[in-house]
Amino acid sequence: MRRATRGAACAAALLLQGLTAFAQPSSPPPAAPDPFWNVPDLGSLPDDEHGRLVRRGRDLITATYAHLGPNVPDPAKRYAGNNLACSNCHLDAGAKKFGNPLWGLKDRFPQYDAEAGRSISLEQRVNACMTRSMNGRPLPADAPEMRAMLAYIDFLSEGVKPGEILTGYGSGPLAELDRPADPARGAAVYRRTCAVCHGTDGAGLRRSLPATDLGYMVPPLWGPDSFNDGAGMNRLTTIAGFVHANMPNGTSYLFPRLSPEEAWDVAAFVVSQPRPRKADLDRDFPDLLEKPADTPYGPYADGFPREQHVYGPFGPIRAAIARLKAERSGAAPEGAPKAGQ
Repeated sequence: MRRATRGAACAAALLLQGLTAFAQPSSPPPAAPDPFWNVPDLGSLPDDEHGRLVRRGRDLITATYAHLGPNVPDPAKRYAGNNLACSNCHLDAGAKKFGNPLWGLKDRFPQYDAEAGRSISLEQRVNACMTRSMNGRPLPADAPEMRAMLAYIDFLSEGVKPGEILTGYGSGPLAELDRPADPARGAAVYRRTCAVCHGTDGAGLRRSLPATDLGYMVPPLWGPDSFNDGAGMNRLTTIAGFVHANMPNGTSYLFPRLSPEEAWDVAAFVVSQPRPRKADLDRDFPDLLEKPADTPYGPYADGFPREQHVYGPFGPIRAAIARLKAERSGAAPEGAPKAGQ
């Protein structure tokens, strides 16, 4: 009974929030349409080997827990360490603008990855999600599930010209604060806006009993079944932009429900909560000067404390990194602050 009541309350809250969003829209970020391209229609694929492979890939993105999760019957297929789905972070099966879309990636790999310190393939990028966001282990590059997911990602990229940059990549543009993001303020935003769906304990809302593999109606934001501390969503700039462009559920980047300040603060509250730890994070970013300013784990080369790397402000860190890079190349920029200032 409690589960049904909570689900009904969540649905009612989302309806109210959606109506309010249209009644009182915030100023949308500037974005031009892509006049010659749109997400291709999966239903247009024929029922042949390729079409079935692409559809299989979409199923793996939208119901990862049911095919690769920790409770699937075949232990060899238990690649994910939690019951999330890829589509919890890549919204609308990877097709939503500023919802971490998966389109346009076909011709962008291999590419240099600062986190790995080398060029990586798209298979390796998918596995970075498997080991971080899904808190699991990598799939073999030739695994049928990997081939299916890549086929779906390639399908989403049909019609995108090589080198063409479309609008909507990533988790949404968001002006940074000139102060640290505040988890205490964010806790109030979370209670008011997020807890009705994600729960006061951040545990989300399961579709079924924990012993089954039906995943979540609403994903957990922290705790043992959430993404680990090495995931992209554990970086403040990523989750703040995602929240502003997409949350509460049903929000569009054109009509954000939260102010930028609320998005930064509630993101700070979420990343301050406990979650699984990924081993060997100290091996990330072999060149520490390529480490993003908001990476929430050390070591660091810029002299700033971890707390500022987690909550910001990030501008001084970036300026110090730029100075250190210039010094390394033999030309320090004028006026750049010293590390730790």
